Amino acid sequence: MNSTGSLRDAASCRDAIAAGTSAVRELLGVLWQVQGGELGALLTELDDLAAVAGGARVAVVAEAETRGEISSSQEGSTAGWVAANAPSLAAGNGAGQVARLVRESARPDLAPVRDAATTGQVNVPVALTVLTEHARLRPRLRDEAAPTVLRGLLDMGIADGTRGVRSVRPALLAAYGADGEFQDDADAAERLVSLSRPSSDELGALTYQLVLDPVGAAVLEAAIGPLSAPVRGPGGERDRRSVQVRRGQALVEVCRRATSAGDRPPAGVKTTLILTMGLDDLAARTGAATVLGSAQGGALIAPETVRRLACDATVIPAVLGGTGELLDLGRATRLATAGQLTALWWRDGGCSFPGCTTPAHWCDAHHLVHWADGGASDLANLALLCGRHHSVVHRDRLAGAVAGGTISWDLVPGSYDRHLAGTSPPGVRFDSGPAA
Repeated sequence: MNSTGSLRDAASCRDAIAAGTSAVRELLGVLWQVQGGELGALLTELDDLAAVAGGARVAVVAEAETRGEISSSQEGSTAGWVAANAPSLAAGNGAGQVARLVRESARPDLAPVRDAATTGQVNVPVALTVLTEHARLRPRLRDEAAPTVLRGLLDMGIADGTRGVRSVRPALLAAYGADGEFQDDADAAERLVSLSRPSSDELGALTYQLVLDPVGAAVLEAAIGPLSAPVRGPGGERDRRSVQVRRGQALVEVCRRATSAGDRPPAGVKTTLILTMGLDDLAARTGAATVLGSAQGGALIAPETVRRLACDATVIPAVLGGTGELLDLGRATRLATAGQLTALWWRDGGCSFPGCTTPAHWCDAHHLVHWADGGASDLANLALLCGRHHSVVHRDRLAGAVAGGTISWDLVPGSYDRHLAGTSPPGVRFDSGPAA
């Protein structure tokens, strides 16, 4: 780097940069001369120039830091040095972002991020998002998966910016996370589900704040999707309602129909949610299921959550074989019939979990031996559970049994696995312990 030839080359490059800067400034005065059809091409050229210049700026800062130029300067910090020499970065946190990127991408395993930033493939905010998401995911990954995950985050950053980087996080955790990590996120998200009390404005309109996990969002979108579609008027005129109005009215209609049903067993399935998942992943509780259709299409659902949802007649698991062929699309024996639900309501009276008083019409028909493990949909293998205890039973892997027309539960975590392995034969009455 100290040869005369190299110095001449660097000097020539600086001259070219100065000439290019002058040319861009002069372009503004003659922009009116550019043909209309050439404006798009011109913008592309300027965009390429800006990306390359932004990347080169990061490379210059990294070089200055490596040589010790920054530490020996009067500024004393990388951010201060950047702000002093790149005035456009002085406002806001631009200088700090460049300094952080240079510092955090110095590790050899993060070199792909610095390379992408210095070549202009990604800008500084996107590169920092990649580094942040990778740092969050790294402790939760299988050791060998870290480079693959970094590459995946970077590819999404190149293709779709910061939003793309954040959106791919669940898929990467499902595919490369250590055992149980993706399910832990799903369980944590489920605990955040909430609906606020309404607040009213001067017109009497009410505002609610709704927080859903991926499962809840998928169910909601599947329910309101058909009802929120535009409806043409009698004369064929287009629906003038906004998307937000149609969605709000659809949600009210779903609630109205549920209210009118009262405490009667459902007569049939009106809303269907389809999930695809590999058979091996379903059995091993790994990977994730993908939501098909609705506005939540493509969302990922954790494996243990899928096993719980397989009890629900409104959810159809499309099980795929090793080569992707469809093995089963919600076989009929999976679903509790209306007649069975009536019998369950009569037999169990409500949620069968010890101490729970949730009425029957708020409960699901749970397979005591899970449908995913080959459990049959007959009354001897079904029990009513409210939504919360249905989650608890699957989360803690609790075993239940029907004896004498009543349900008993083994509340020791892992009892289901022992029951399935034959340690607790089917039909025994468990000691449920204290009510929960």
